[in-house]
Amino acid sequence: MTHAVAAFAALFVWWLSTGLILWRVRAADNGGGDQHLRSVILAAPMLAVGVWGVGATLGNPSERGVYAAFLSALAIWGWIELAFLSGVVTGPNRFPCPPGASGAERFVRAFGTIAYHEMLLGGVSVALALWSRGAANDVAAWTFGLLFAARVSAKLNLFFGVPRINTEFLPRPLSHLPSHFRRGPVTAAFPVAVTALTLAVGFFAERLTQARTPGEVAGDALLTALAALALLEHWFMVLPLPDQKLWRWMLPARKPAGPDRLKESAHGL
Repeated sequence: MTHAVAAFAALFVWWLSTGLILWRVRAADNGGGDQHLRSVILAAPMLAVGVWGVGATLGNPSERGVYAAFLSALAIWGWIELAFLSGVVTGPNRFPCPPGASGAERFVRAFGTIAYHEMLLGGVSVALALWSRGAANDVAAWTFGLLFAARVSAKLNLFFGVPRINTEFLPRPLSHLPSHFRRGPVTAAFPVAVTALTLAVGFFAERLTQARTPGEVAGDALLTALAALALLEHWFMVLPLPDQKLWRWMLPARKPAGPDRLKESAHGL
């Protein structure tokens, strides 16, 4: 029963948190002005609560402590994702990829669009791992690390090429990103990614079979479900499934955009 509850909790929190972030970003898009920055500032308490929650649960391996650690990691992740989608923490390159760019130039330009965001995620992931080292409850570090690894894998596949790319929910501050994606047949990156994520699902599922305490059962069930969701999100880039319908109904209609006055410097940076 605990397995099912944990799996449902992971699924529900994934759906709800994604929807709330997309809703707020769309609302800020429609509001214009400094609404995106205001969103990030007003959501700062969520980041603070997440950091506090991680620290408060390190020594608490109970079932309640595990759920609190999982939610704390998601709170930190959610704030960083809001900052990214709001255009506050992205990268030095905020311009479309020129049609003729290829090879190293295309990679540098693409990485430049997300560099600060990825470095922040990587830094937080390492910090949580070091903070949780030897702790009785390291679920927060595992949760964040798994999300980060899946995010890097997804970004690489979008860069190398996948058949389906959903850009419907991209906000205006990130309107340049689709030009850095490649729509086409899958490359070797995709089977490598889904194999790694399948192994991750198996790894956490095997740990679940060896779990002895309610806290261990809850933690390994949450991580198994989260790895499975990451695997599913990768398959969304290939299979013709209408995943956007999960959140489209809850978002306000997009208002027309104003003129873009940004001017590109050398190499788009």
